[in-house]
Amino acid sequence: MAAAPAAKPHLVFFPFPTQGHVTPALQLARLLHHCHGFDVTFVHTERNRLRLLRARGPSALAGAPGFRFAAVPDGLPPSDEDAARDDAAALLLSLPTVVPQFKDLVLSELPAASCRRLLLVSDIDPILRAAQEIGLPCVTFWTTSASSLMAMQQIQHLVAKGLVPLKDAEQLRNGYLDSTVIDWAPGLPKGMRLRDFPSFIRTTDPDDAVLALTLRLTECYRTVPSAVVFHTFEELESQVISAMSDILPPIYAIGPLPLLLREVGAGAGGDHAASISVGSSLSKEDRACLDWLDGKRPNSVVFASFGSLVKLTCEQLVELAWGLASSGYDFLWVIRADQQVTGSAAGATAVVLPPEFMAETEGRGRVTSWCPQEAVLRHEAVGAFLTHCGWNSMLESVCAGVPMLCWPFAADQQTNSRMACTEWRVGVELSEDPGREEVEAAIRQVMGGGRGEELRRSVAEWKYKAALAARLGGSSWVNLERVVNEVLALVDKK
Repeated sequence: MAAAPAAKPHLVFFPFPTQGHVTPALQLARLLHHCHGFDVTFVHTERNRLRLLRARGPSALAGAPGFRFAAVPDGLPPSDEDAARDDAAALLLSLPTVVPQFKDLVLSELPAASCRRLLLVSDIDPILRAAQEIGLPCVTFWTTSASSLMAMQQIQHLVAKGLVPLKDAEQLRNGYLDSTVIDWAPGLPKGMRLRDFPSFIRTTDPDDAVLALTLRLTECYRTVPSAVVFHTFEELESQVISAMSDILPPIYAIGPLPLLLREVGAGAGGDHAASISVGSSLSKEDRACLDWLDGKRPNSVVFASFGSLVKLTCEQLVELAWGLASSGYDFLWVIRADQQVTGSAAGATAVVLPPEFMAETEGRGRVTSWCPQEAVLRHEAVGAFLTHCGWNSMLESVCAGVPMLCWPFAADQQTNSRMACTEWRVGVELSEDPGREEVEAAIRQVMGGGRGEELRRSVAEWKYKAALAARLGGSSWVNLERVVNEVLALVDKK
């Protein structure tokens, strides 16, 4: 008599607790729960739990049969602000507090809530290592581009070759980052400059803590998880995905997740469809900006947003403001309450734009603190996206067919920008500290003229390829099935 099939493992999702990681992790968790019947526990940090309650109310954490939320203390001071106050440095320093709390959750609470074996899905190095210590099988879900992870994997070689750390601070300013070409990185463009690598290399300190954490993270991904799942699609990053297979555990590309969720939602009805696509914003969204866009002509509005982490100096904000104003185009601009760099130990104050700018742009500009970005990008009025090149933002822009003005700041953003501007040809890159004239010229270039038409054609092609990958039977759906059958199912055989 044939043995009964083993029960599916209970999935424990714990993403790095910033908006850009939480959103795709929740999307994947919803997808696996809805399409494959996995029980899921989605873990937030305590501060994010409180932010969700303020931003979206109790429904954001209500869960559903087989899908529950949990929270672990993070040691961070509570915040009463609704603005996105993600601080990567503070979060990294809080991880030693989180690890024992997470272990206690796994060893004490979750076994009582589920008779199934547990499997962790995370991108947090110390959490993955903690899982290994307690015998919890784990999978990495990398929420940014495959290209950026490959670039990060090369940092150990850059250190070995003496290129990193930098010899002195002058190399940050004298063109060294532009003139130093790295043509040996597998799967990456031959013309990659040192400037195009993740910003963690931009240090002169051989004991730099962030550089050390980056090297530890890339080593963890090579040795700890049983698989690495990427939020991308094969057609977009085929070369680097192929090269990555030689250095990582089995890898799978399963994006763009918003399109996969839309495919599922189209076949579901009523409340069930709503539960699949529930939002994950940690801040209150200004949905009235969609009504404002309704009154605008197609492709007439520049959308500017820099995610939940990037901060700008007062000078950068002013130059950007006047660049938007001088371009002559309408614009929707997201400025978080904590967007501006401040020297005050008490934290940021609300950004105040020049009154002359507000008067100049009255009626054709709207400034808001946060918005439903995916819906904004899909709106027919939006003709260009001025972005920091966070990966969620870039995928959403590609899926909406909107060309980009790329202004990368930190982490993976430099690599994402390079790929978008020179390989995929869906954007133009701004300099590291653009003045108003450069901003104005770039907007005019993308919104109109021959260059703008070229970018729109290219991004339309990638939009089509992304849609094909996300359709039932497309490469991302095939890879999702492989994750279930080749990775998650193997948990029961150990």
